[in-house]
Amino acid sequence: MTDIAIFLMDLGGGGAERVMINLAQGFVDHQLSVDLVLVQAKGPYLSQLPAGVNVVTLNSSRLLLSIPKLIQYLKKKQPKFLLSALDDTNFIAILAGKIAGNSTKVAVTVHNNLSQESQNAPQLKRRLTPTFVGWFYPSADYVIGVSNGVTDNLITLGSPPEKTHFIYNPIVSAELLEKLQESVNHPWFASGQPPVILGVGRLSPQKDFATLIRAFAQVRKQHQARLIILGEGSKLDYLKGLVQDFDLTEDVAFPGFVDNPYSYMARAGVLVLSSAWEGFGNVLVEAMAAGTPVVSTDCESGPAEILAQGKYGKLVPVADSQAMAEAILATLTEPTNPEPLKQRAMEFSLENSVNQYLRILRMD
Repeated sequence: MTDIAIFLMDLGGGGAERVMINLAQGFVDHQLSVDLVLVQAKGPYLSQLPAGVNVVTLNSSRLLLSIPKLIQYLKKKQPKFLLSALDDTNFIAILAGKIAGNSTKVAVTVHNNLSQESQNAPQLKRRLTPTFVGWFYPSADYVIGVSNGVTDNLITLGSPPEKTHFIYNPIVSAELLEKLQESVNHPWFASGQPPVILGVGRLSPQKDFATLIRAFAQVRKQHQARLIILGEGSKLDYLKGLVQDFDLTEDVAFPGFVDNPYSYMARAGVLVLSSAWEGFGNVLVEAMAAGTPVVSTDCESGPAEILAQGKYGKLVPVADSQAMAEAILATLTEPTNPEPLKQRAMEFSLENSVNQYLRILRMD
């Protein structure tokens, strides 16, 4: 019998997928058997799977069409736990678990503030997600939010308090610490170059890199610097157009998805999270693990928890480019002691997170 089956659509390059790969590694390290059940075996993280994880591919063209195959898998393998992430996948996991009707416990993880996400979503199904939470999540065995803010929001949406928990994301691992030491093949990080301001994430409305670009335009008036934004997404052309409008083309780069963003973080002058909303804010912890200073919007939910209300990095209002520019300038010009940042980052370690999962799932 498989101990834990992790169910995902694919291994796209998002933060939730990265978290689930980290958890898989942690579970394997604890001598648990792990199946990674994918609707489609694709995505940039496929090449980064931990040894010892068994990949099961359902080979369905759409998530909905995978339901019969997922039910068949659950009946055949009868994993002790089915662990899923992301809204649509969570709903399918709960539904399949109920139809399978065996002893498998279903645990869903929530990586965003769903109220904020639904208010800003153009798609109807995303706007309806809070309603679906009230319908589906009472049937899950465990509902796990990745921050206090996410968990509180889930309970207001109808997730049963007795089933709803929060566990911070497993960010700092031995692999991360190794990757922070790798070199970066980019001329802007050569000795004697101006400091690099770094943004990392999907190029989507949620990440609001437009505000970061506007803030960078103000920074450049007072301080020599460059801006790199790592990631892919629908807003790339819009963001490039904005860079041209501010005449910043020579000082802003969009390298796309890179296998090792952590080496960029380790060499940046400051990492900026510009999001309009979050569930946690993985990149803040990843940068802090390198001792790199951070600036973040005080968005719901996660960053203020990570930064202890501003103790470990400056918090600025959402969509306020002026405040963001001032925080970036202050961070670039004030010496930062990296050690407290590194120590704080270790509180979000893989081992801490996995131990909490095992406690909640009663597998310790």
